[in-house]
Amino acid sequence: QLQPVESGGGLVESGGSLRLSCSGSGGFTLDRYAIGWFRQAPGKEREGVACISWPSYVTKYADSVKGRFTIFRDQTRDLVYLQMNSLNPEDTAVYYCAAIRSPGPGVCTVEVGEGRYDFWGQGTQVTVSS
Repeated sequence: QLQPVESGGGLVESGGSLRLSCSGSGGFTLDRYAIGWFRQAPGKEREGVACISWPSYVTKYADSVKGRFTIFRDQTRDLVYLQMNSLNPEDTAVYYCAAIRSPGPGVCTVEVGEGRYDFWGQGTQVTVSS
């Protein structure tokens, strides 16, 4: 099945760091796609975290993670990373990688909505203990 695949989730103490990875599978590659990271905590709606455009690597972040999270691409390895620092229990959620054929240079969105992204991964759990 063509979809992005997340990895790197786990349990970390408050103040710690994790790096999530997003890759393609089943012949799906991230080249030419804008990529977004989203998360959903128990009992809450899915929210956008960060995104990165293609081909120009413009990035956007939700206010809640600015200064703590960094999204970046490794084009040679066809990976998109989400580096998460200074984690706190409020960051506990399932994190999803999503992709959409690049809508244009410098364009990506952290908004959740119909048609914003075409392909979604299965998610990876991030748990931050206090």
